[in-house]
Amino acid sequence: MDIETRKVQQTGGSTYIISLPKTWAHKMGIEAGSRVSVRNQPDGSLYISTLDTTTKPKKRKMEITNYKGEGLIRNIIAAYVAGYDLIELVSPRILAEQKKIIREICHKLIGPEIIEETSKSVLIQDLLNPEEVSIKKSIRRMYLISTSMHKDAIQSLKTGEKDLALDVMLRDDEVDRLFLLISKQFRSLFRGTRLADTTETSIDEYHDFRLVASSLERIADHAHRIAGVTKKLQGSVPEEIMQPIEKASEDARSTVEKAIDALYSCDVKLANETIENIQHIKTDVDKLNASFMKLKDVETVVGLGTVADSIERTAEYGTNIAETAINMAIATTEESA
Repeated sequence: MDIETRKVQQTGGSTYIISLPKTWAHKMGIEAGSRVSVRNQPDGSLYISTLDTTTKPKKRKMEITNYKGEGLIRNIIAAYVAGYDLIELVSPRILAEQKKIIREICHKLIGPEIIEETSKSVLIQDLLNPEEVSIKKSIRRMYLISTSMHKDAIQSLKTGEKDLALDVMLRDDEVDRLFLLISKQFRSLFRGTRLADTTETSIDEYHDFRLVASSLERIADHAHRIAGVTKKLQGSVPEEIMQPIEKASEDARSTVEKAIDALYSCDVKLANETIENIQHIKTDVDKLNASFMKLKDVETVVGLGTVADSIERTAEYGTNIAETAINMAIATTEESA
């Protein structure tokens, strides 16, 4: 990217002025008398944009004849995350199976809706206004859903409730939707899109929140994994084994909770304490795995081993969030020093 410099001039004795790059002004339709908005950013920079929000929609046309199943899903998600407002899927003949996948993936994403559909094309439009969605609120919602999933997954393991396990697995879609939305917002930020909280959240902080979202998405995946064990296991887990599983699960959730609290409060001390606490969880998980070996049923041993691994991984993702909290807190302190 070419960087142009401008000399600051003074006019009227108290006003500083600079000229706008001519090529940019022409591209944005700016001429003498046009008005632009100027906003202060958290990092000290200025954000200059036109007041006209009726920009031309960004469109992507994709040939999908040879794409089915996961391949088709990946292509649509890639176009969504890339920030296209309109996605046109075309083929000499779009199969019923392909249309079913297209409808399902639109339902699983936040914003996209099918607005036109023929035998040869499907037009998807993203109806979400990015200025209305705060990344901090999205992160908070991801945290609440993923930790409740983990808690309910352990409860389903304890009671053997297959229906509760299924409910946990279905909730994973909501976390995925939020994660993809955050990924899309993060990329949109670099293209100059005005987002809901850019006046109070710097690009560096957006990057860190994107890392946190990734950890929360993985925590939800492990809750889904635990619920999957419940669906497969026959019979109940012995009480003497279930109690330490519940204790390790509570500690793992507590790790995530404290990490999120440290993130939003910029509490370096709490974040460090959270990270240092991981070792005792690992020790408890080792004890759990040793206790499983006393069981006679091999399928139960393998299933509970999966549960113990997911509990440990959940705690580890919590420490990842705590590390990000430290990075953000230190960076904020440096800026205000």
